[in-house]
Amino acid sequence: MSACLVLALALLLQVQAAEALMEPELCYILDAILFIYGIVLTVLYCRLKIQVQRASKDVSRAGGEQKGEAIYTGLSMESQEMYETLQPKSS
Repeated sequence: MSACLVLALALLLQVQAAEALMEPELCYILDAILFIYGIVLTVLYCRLKIQVQRASKDVSRAGGEQKGEAIYTGLSMESQEMYETLQPKSS
């Protein structure tokens, strides 16, 4: 086990330089691809958010009046007292 580890370490020390450092053009190409990918994802995310907001506004406009009336159905202030009087217990 240790012999394999020593052999692997010796091989790694023989390498002069990494391939990515020899060709910086490859890094520039990958950076450009990542930059374009980030822009595309941002545009798609913003588009999705705008569509959701528009859909929620359309639903609220169509059902807003009906929802507002349905919430207060059955409530009346005439039959309810504002505050309930507490009676102290005598013991």
